[in-house]
Amino acid sequence: MIARHVLPSSRFEHARVATFASSLEASRCAAAEVAELLRARQREGRKAVLGLATGSTPVSFYEELVRLHREDGLSFANAVTFNLDEYYPIGPAHAQSYHQFMREHLFDAIDLPRAQIHLPDGTVPKAEVDAHCAAYEEKIRAAGGIDFQILGVGRNGHIGFNEPGSSPRSITRLVTLDPVTRRDAAGDFGGDEGTPHFALSMGVRTILAARRIVLMGWGQHKAEIVRAAVEGEFSPQVPASFLQEHDNAVFVLDQAAAGALTRNRTPWQLGPLTEQGLAWDERITRRAILWLSQRCKKAILKLTDDDYNEAGLQDLLRVYGSAYETNLAGFYQLQHTITGWPGGRDPQRTRPGDALVRPLRASSAGVYPKRALVLSPHPDDDVISMGGTLCRLVDQGHEVHIGYEVSGAGAVPDEAVWRALAFMRDAGLRDAGAKDRLPALCAEYEANGVLPASPDVTRWKALIRRHEASSAARVCGVPPDRLHFLDLPFYASASPRSRQIGERDVAAMHQLLTGLRPHLIYAAGDLDDPHGTHRLCLRVLREALARAGDEPWLQEAEVWLYRGAWAEWPLDEIDMAVPLSPREVLRRRRAIFRHETQKDQALFLGNDQREFWERSEDRSSRLAQAYNALGLAEYEAIEAFKRYAPEDFVRLAPL
Repeated sequence: MIARHVLPSSRFEHARVATFASSLEASRCAAAEVAELLRARQREGRKAVLGLATGSTPVSFYEELVRLHREDGLSFANAVTFNLDEYYPIGPAHAQSYHQFMREHLFDAIDLPRAQIHLPDGTVPKAEVDAHCAAYEEKIRAAGGIDFQILGVGRNGHIGFNEPGSSPRSITRLVTLDPVTRRDAAGDFGGDEGTPHFALSMGVRTILAARRIVLMGWGQHKAEIVRAAVEGEFSPQVPASFLQEHDNAVFVLDQAAAGALTRNRTPWQLGPLTEQGLAWDERITRRAILWLSQRCKKAILKLTDDDYNEAGLQDLLRVYGSAYETNLAGFYQLQHTITGWPGGRDPQRTRPGDALVRPLRASSAGVYPKRALVLSPHPDDDVISMGGTLCRLVDQGHEVHIGYEVSGAGAVPDEAVWRALAFMRDAGLRDAGAKDRLPALCAEYEANGVLPASPDVTRWKALIRRHEASSAARVCGVPPDRLHFLDLPFYASASPRSRQIGERDVAAMHQLLTGLRPHLIYAAGDLDDPHGTHRLCLRVLREALARAGDEPWLQEAEVWLYRGAWAEWPLDEIDMAVPLSPREVLRRRRAIFRHETQKDQALFLGNDQREFWERSEDRSSRLAQAYNALGLAEYEAIEAFKRYAPEDFVRLAPL
């Protein structure tokens, strides 16, 4: 049960927190608590009133409830449910409505009587919205109030659709969606223009009236807002912080979502590490030294005994004996991440004293040239996040392959297809099969601003992305026969939020890996992308590596995760930093510019509205400045990577 995982409270935390190794384990515990409630009420002959949430967070929770129903005979006949919210205006049959979501993920798979299901109605006339919301509140009261309320948390801290600024006394009402919320939902609605501006939502007061509240949070992209809600002030700007005042509320988190809490990010602030079951290993040592350097605004080698003592790091000084020795330990750790040879050097061209290993695994250090596989979830992620390193690997003689994991067709606007079709029409390049179709398709777009949805249009959009990727690879020097377009099947799902990987996805990745047997595998560890593709692609890679098992080529392989489009690695997690010259930064920009459909008009920019080339240059430049501020060499830009041995990557908690 959840209670066994609740952590002892710290002076930084204002709410109860339970952490789990994975979201699946957490979901099972939450579902077990609901099952216990249902069975207890069945024995008493009473109803159990459940408050339900939607979105990606509770999907695994609903899957476990369905499993308990099918395999353990858990009945929902005595349950009454009230959903938190619904988009407005939207019909219940709309693919993105929460009515549809609940049918798909829970209601159609259990024995819950339809008369006992309640959701806000997104079709009610606007003049009747207030009365509808008041009636919804009355139905909750008539049912006896909510016994168990499940919540997710938005990246801006919303619960339900109670956006930043919501009053703790608010009740069910029509709300205006925050821009961050709309951008996060844009992938489901085909872009910002089709995303609703309004929603019907239970109010904060309604939620807090529940007798038990479980807020679930998964993944690194929720870590900062979880920290604000748990450790920050009780504030309308972070509605999830209102749970601090509830006597029976708990934040149920996986390790990634709990990663920004003080107990995990800077545990030395809670007292001696030994009392927390921790030790001053290499990673925590580096994190503490970097934290102190940035806090004091000093280069690492300038930190003094007083700096360490005043920050409560006396135990770290005791390990190394003095600030001088401690500084050197941190400085050398960071210095050893820097390399201009990401694939290692040619053993035949090295001089005495040249480092062959750093920062590569010793087992592959002497292999030259190496086969490198760069996995790009979307067709432009490779050049956006590691374009400079990609060029460096090619220039240094390694055999570089690029695996484009999904087609990216969903991010191509109709206007781009129309331009291609209009060019073919006007240039007279039509083949016999398209002779009669081109004028009609062009006329359709010119009249209505959209193309008719069809498999052909989707295929053309994918082809546009493929040619853009090929052009960008040419800038980097990767020949066409080393480009692999996987078109993983999971991406073909109609709705991004319903995408799930399957056997064909894993089989395609496994075939690529075993065919190439790469020494270096680069993959996107940037899990903040708003449409979830990066996360699913990383799962595919992990499952494919697990399937490879003990194949001999894995003994010399290593996995390097990159970030850049949506987030960046914290300094203490960087295992390899590849410095770029001004010329290499410009070459990377040229490669990014080859993705013309994503420049100026990319559909899913997320919370950062800058173009991708701007993000790439800003983040790699800021990383170089951060290294310089710590007392290391000054570079134009740096691309950073986190390393895993394949066997360690496979053992990671579910992503």
